[in-house]
Amino acid sequence: MYPMLRAMREDHDWNQTELAQKLGMSQTGYSKYEIGENDVPTAILIQLAEIYRTSVDYLLGLADDPWPYPRKRQ
Repeated sequence: MYPMLRAMREDHDWNQTELAQKLGMSQTGYSKYEIGENDVPTAILIQLAEIYRTSVDYLLGLADDPWPYPRKRQ
């Protein structure tokens, strides 16, 4: 999963600071997710899936298709 986080960020031409700002956290905190030093909390995975418009399964490496599932109606 950790290489996927970096690849997705780089695909969007963002640096760690830019993405960390979108997540409301520090660059250092986000960096620890990318290198696998800290586990990514579920809330952050959901935010990342929304930012990248993909599914959490794709970020976790459980799905090959980057397209998200249909969203649940609220």
